[in-house]
Amino acid sequence: MTKVFRKLADLPDRLRIFPLGGAILFPRGVLPLNVFEPRYLNMVDDALASDRLIGMIQPSGREDRNGSPGLTAVGCAGRISSFQETDDGRYLISLDGVCRFRVAQEIHSRTPYRLVDADWREFQGDLSSTDLHEIGDDTNLLEALEGYLARTGLNADWRSIREAPIDALINSLSSGCPFSIPEKQALLEARSLKERYSALMSLLVMERPGHGGGYVQ
Repeated sequence: MTKVFRKLADLPDRLRIFPLGGAILFPRGVLPLNVFEPRYLNMVDDALASDRLIGMIQPSGREDRNGSPGLTAVGCAGRISSFQETDDGRYLISLDGVCRFRVAQEIHSRTPYRLVDADWREFQGDLSSTDLHEIGDDTNLLEALEGYLARTGLNADWRSIREAPIDALINSLSSGCPFSIPEKQALLEARSLKERYSALMSLLVMERPGHGGGYVQ
């Protein structure tokens, strides 16, 4: 039976985490992953055998007091919605963003991967539907995106963009645009979708040619 996360009580106190630089998951977003390191293959096995949750989080670039790579304060838990095991022993998985969390403390355990006590309380809104009328239509966002793409020389699938609901579009652009990691982390930590929309608009308007690169998915 598929586990559904509707309220904070449905979420675990302890969360397995995957610190992966540049891979930022947003609530209600989707993140594909190619998992090949033995410790993270073990983590996927354990997740599939329980609640299917994995916490994606950015390394902070500093070491903690135990000499392990430090972590940013906020990450996002995703549920494994699909997986495929390859002939060479890798997992190709897809994570659906469920809810952000704040790291309360790291737990020292015998698992080869890292565990944290997750504090979900300030992100309870991730589990409920957003009133999209507070944000408005997507006209301004599409205009800002068009200018951004023209300045940076990037390509986009306009058909998919125009068909996407505005909440999905905000999160996919926050994840897919080639902003810096600190900028994406700031988008992730925005208190509400409305605040993320405002921050995203600022980045799209302020972005200058030569900053970032790649393709908007």
